[in-house]
Amino acid sequence: MIDSGRKKWFALALILAVQFMTILDIAIVNVALPSIQLDLGFAQENLQWVISAYALVFGGFLLLGGRSADLLGRRRVFMFGTIVFTVGSLLCGLAWSEASLIGARALQGLGAATLTPAALSILVAMFAEGRERNIALGAWGAVGGVGAAAGVLLGGILTDFLSWEWIFFVNVPVGVAALILTPFLLSESLDKHGQGFDVPGAVLITSGLVLVVLGITQGQSWGWTSGKTIAAFVASAILHVAFLAWERRQRDPLVPLSIFARLQTLTAANIVGFVLGTALFAMFLMLTLYMQQVLGLSPLETGVGYLAVAGTAIIWANVAAAAVTRVGVKPALVFGMSMMTVGLLYFTQVSVDGTYWKDLFPGFLIIGLGMPFAFVPVTIAAVAGTRPDEAGLASGLINTSQQIGGAVGIAILSTIAVTTTSDAVASGTETPTALTEGFAAAFWAGAAFAFVGVLVSLFLVRGRDFQEQEALALDPALEAAG
Repeated sequence: MIDSGRKKWFALALILAVQFMTILDIAIVNVALPSIQLDLGFAQENLQWVISAYALVFGGFLLLGGRSADLLGRRRVFMFGTIVFTVGSLLCGLAWSEASLIGARALQGLGAATLTPAALSILVAMFAEGRERNIALGAWGAVGGVGAAAGVLLGGILTDFLSWEWIFFVNVPVGVAALILTPFLLSESLDKHGQGFDVPGAVLITSGLVLVVLGITQGQSWGWTSGKTIAAFVASAILHVAFLAWERRQRDPLVPLSIFARLQTLTAANIVGFVLGTALFAMFLMLTLYMQQVLGLSPLETGVGYLAVAGTAIIWANVAAAAVTRVGVKPALVFGMSMMTVGLLYFTQVSVDGTYWKDLFPGFLIIGLGMPFAFVPVTIAAVAGTRPDEAGLASGLINTSQQIGGAVGIAILSTIAVTTTSDAVASGTETPTALTEGFAAAFWAGAAFAFVGVLVSLFLVRGRDFQEQEALALDPALEAAG
């Protein structure tokens, strides 16, 4: 029989394994995209929806998923999400057309949107504030960074040795194992004071986000000043305003807007999470396309090339978790986002006749250092000062910020790359050179996003919210009064 002290660490390992699977599935498809395009006959402009459909549904329903976990039971929702994600993964591997794969990816995203906030809420409830929770949250944050890097590595290996379908089939045994272990390792918990679901709020915010990404991705083909593009952006703006107005009137809203006014560090963490997702997910897509389309690397060679990122991130993950405890969240986060900015700036010098060791390897080492120092502190900052009944909300918010940031980032940086390449080809530039110019322009944009994260970390993250968190841990009466 596992004692309670050891049991929670086994439970943490289970939670991290499932979270690793959901993060992995954002990046794992990057290396396989050319093979998917060839087998299923994807149009070039629709290919990014293999990534965006997952990220959008994942991000769009995270807040509702977090609320569901609080009201229905976190373990119950965790298991439901794992089932949906596993079924979605199986259907992705069995896809026979553009529409079937994009639809199955959306189903995967729905599963991830329910299990991820439930998992983080369980983690927060399991570990007391202070050193233990920082270790657990540090591991959670490290999984976010390492999962993104490991995804492209595993994607290359599976695509080259088996086929692209296996990047999805590999999730099935992990999901089944998680379902078997969950009743033995995870305890049930819920928020007994919650009133109900805010489904209209979830529909409004998700629809608004989908429309803005649609406008960005289709703007070039429709024309940036065309009626369709303008209508998509205007409709998105209206839906976002309607969401804010609806939330203000609800007794039990999807997002209590007062939490942003009360906790400045939580707000800052979500801004940083958004720009981190924007820069990181799009960066991996651009780098993968550069390695395959310009340098001519195979999927396996591309995946192995990412070992430098994944290995470096794993090496520094424990150091990042320890650094947060020793020097604090703010210095670690500033350092992490600074390294992300420097790494993206390094990639702006990629050349058409470049090599892996000169054009990519040094940048990979810098990014591998920056990722754990960004993901670990931003995860801790995202729950700083929150009450136990806000666990689902806080976990939903930070994951939403990262996933929506990823979808928006892929849309924006892909549009910049494609537009720059098209203009260069139209002016007579050879295709490999034009592609390289497009990727370089996208990396400049990614570096700009990452630098915003540095500024937000410097000027908006504050120590007061962490002091409040410690006070709540020491004084249960104060917690109840909050």
